[in-house]
This record gives sequence, structure tokens and C-alpha cells, in this order.
Amino acid sequence: MIIINELLKSSNWISGLQWLFFIFTNIVVIPITVGAAFELSPGTIVNMLQLSFIVTGLACIVQAFLGHKRAIMEGQSGLWWGIILTLCNTAMAQGMPLPVLGGSLTVGIIITSVITFLIGITGLGPHIAKLFKPAVMGVFMFLFGCQLIGIFLKGMLGIPFGNQAAGAQINVSVALLSIVIAIVVIVISVKAPVNIRRYALLIGIIGGWIIYALIFKPESLVAESTSFGLELFPLGKPAWDVGIIITTVIAGLLNSANTFGALKGTESMYEVETTKAEYRASFTITGIFTFIAGIFGLVPNSPYVSSIGFLSQTGIIKRIPFVLGGFMFLVMGLIPPLGHFFSQLPLSVGSAALFVSYVLLLNSSLNFFKQVEFNTVNIYRSAVPLFVGVVVMTLPPSYFTTIPSVIRPVLSSGLLVGIILALLLENLFKWDSYGNENKEQVKVEKNTITE
Repeated sequence: MIIINELLKSSNWISGLQWLFFIFTNIVVIPITVGAAFELSPGTIVNMLQLSFIVTGLACIVQAFLGHKRAIMEGQSGLWWGIILTLCNTAMAQGMPLPVLGGSLTVGIIITSVITFLIGITGLGPHIAKLFKPAVMGVFMFLFGCQLIGIFLKGMLGIPFGNQAAGAQINVSVALLSIVIAIVVIVISVKAPVNIRRYALLIGIIGGWIIYALIFKPESLVAESTSFGLELFPLGKPAWDVGIIITTVIAGLLNSANTFGALKGTESMYEVETTKAEYRASFTITGIFTFIAGIFGLVPNSPYVSSIGFLSQTGIIKRIPFVLGGFMFLVMGLIPPLGHFFSQLPLSVGSAALFVSYVLLLNSSLNFFKQVEFNTVNIYRSAVPLFVGVVVMTLPPSYFTTIPSVIRPVLSSGLLVGIILALLLENLFKWDSYGNENKEQVKVEKNTITE
């Protein structure tokens, strides 16, 4: 009866509409870019887009009722997305066929889904969470932001994804429009009233899309469909490139940082500490949806850390509006004309809007670093992973051809290298005790001078 009364409140539906906008702006670009990177047919991309809407909406609802039971978006992981696009670029440089890459990714994702599910049902989540200390999370957030911002900047400049990027050049007219869109979104986010500010991304995407259509008059590449079809393994039938599979499994394990970040980051809002049961349920559900992603060629799910910013900005922490937003997003996926329509979103426009959104990951990174007391000695715990990770990101994939193929995909990913270094340095050394000797020496010298 209480739920029925909540469903009848118009305020909950309006708040749910805001959640719909937030979920949409975060998800719509991902299947389009992955489809473009793997050079899939337009019809396959439309099906992947619709299925992404359905799976994401369903995952949000299931997590809200059976998982962590908070208003935290469960969507296609930005870490997974970045790794997949990075591997596409690496495969292009090393001459690996895209079906082999896609098939090996599929195998790795399915293996990861089983591991994630086992972490959930065995209750290992809280124990793994202890490894992801604030210094590790700070490095993760910063490198995560660097990788995604790199992807969005390329999209803004009109550079295509995957093998199509070979010999590509900056499209000046597209780049200028993208920069203007990004500036407008930033101005709205900073200057506009709160009621308008929360729609900044949506305004940027809709307004930019209309202007793009008027200026460039793009032709529809996809014939409108009236049905929705499921296609198994659209990225490629299961393949067994060991290096790609190992990289995928490592990425899946490190993706748990999203779960820890989202749950820990919302504890103060809900005034509770995450229980073992909530960790268990959250990981179990994520494992199930990761398996679904593997067989249907989708980017695997995880809780969205960026939900923290949305909750802080809107103050909507109740589950009912969030569930309504997820339900509306699911319905969008079940209606084929909507899937066709949104598949026409220009990548440069979506990239410009999300560029602004993910720049805020710097704030999340700094908030974690604030919890760490740095000095001239223990700064290595974060400085080494950060600098090494950023530098590896800038190196051309061709530089890594001399490295054994089994570990090449891992070592060529600046994000994975940085996170692995951060985990090792943070958990193998007692950094809080380093540097105290210097402090004591300084105190002694000050006392000596005073005397």
C-alpha cells in the first residue's frame, strides 16, 4: 500500500524523469562507440543499444530491491568501456583481427562474471574492500578520468574509433561545435539555477544534436526497424587469445573499485555503513549481469561512482524515483523506433557532454587523497602509480610489440598498470610510519635552536 501511494505521487515521477536523463546521458554513447570500434553493422549497433537500455534499466531495479538497496545507478562500466576501446586501438596496431579480440573479450568477461558471482555469494567483498584504501581509490579515480577524458576528446575532435582511426585527422568544424557544446554545458553547470543546472548534460546533448543536424545534415545510416532481435556474441565467437583474456579478467577484478567507491561514497548520505549482506548481494547481481553482457556483446555493468554527484546535487536519495527512472529506461529499450532514433546521436555531441561530466572525477580523486597524510617520504605510494600510469597511456601501442603477448595487453594499459602499482605499493608497505622520523628530527632541531 505504501509503495502504491508513492507511485501515485507526481513528485516521484518528476524525480524519476531526472534519473532517466542521468542514466540516458551516461549509457547512450557506450554501445554506439563500441559498435563503431568493432566495425559492426548499423542494425547490430541498434540492437546492442536497445539491449543496453533494457539490461541497464533492469539492473538498476534489481539492485534497488534485492542488491545494495540504494539509489545508485548500475550501468555499463566506464572502466570496462575504456579498456575495451584501448584494446581495440592496441589490436589495430598489432594486426589482431577484431573478431579474435571480441571473442577473447567475451571469454574473459564470462570468466569474470563467474568470479564476481562467487565473490558475492561467498561474502569476500568486504575483505577485498580493505585492499582499496583511500590512496588506491585516489589513483583509480584520477587515472580512470584520464582514460575516459582521452576517449571523449578524440570523439569531440571527430576522430573515429577502432580501426577506422588509422590515418584519421581532426575534423575542424566538428571539433569547434564540440568545444562550444562543452563550454555551454560547463556554463550551465556553474552559472544556472539548481533546477536548470541538473539538466545541463541533457541540454547539451539535445541542443548540440539539433545544431549538428542543421549544419552537417547527416544521412541516416540505419534503416528503421520495427522489431528487436537478440544476437549472441556480436563482437566475435569465443576465442582464446590468452593475453586478452588475462587482461579482461584483471580489468574485471579491478572494476570492483567502482562498487567500493559507490557504496562507501553514499554511506554518509544514508547514514549507514555498508553491511556484509549488501556487499554480497551487490556483487552477486553484478556478476549475473556481467554474464549477460558477455554473451550479448555489451559492456559489463557496475555501480556508478558518478551517482554520488547526482545524489549530492539533487538530494533525491529515495529508491522509488530511482526505480521509476530505471523502469522508464527499460521501456525505451523495448520500443524499436526509440532505439533507432537514439542510435543516430553524433558521437562528437555525446562525447562533448560526457567530457564535462567526467572531468568531475578529479574532485572524487582529490577527496580520497585528502584522507591520506602525505609527506616527502610516503608520497611515493601515489606518485609512482600516477605518473607511470599517465605516461603509459601516452605511449603508442606499437612500442609494446617486443613484450610477450601474454602480458602485453596488461602492460600497455596505463589504467591497469597504475591501479596494480597502487594496490601493491599501498598494501605491501606501512607508509604511515615512514616520514615520522623526519618529523621527530625537525622537532628536535627546532627545540635545539630555541634552547
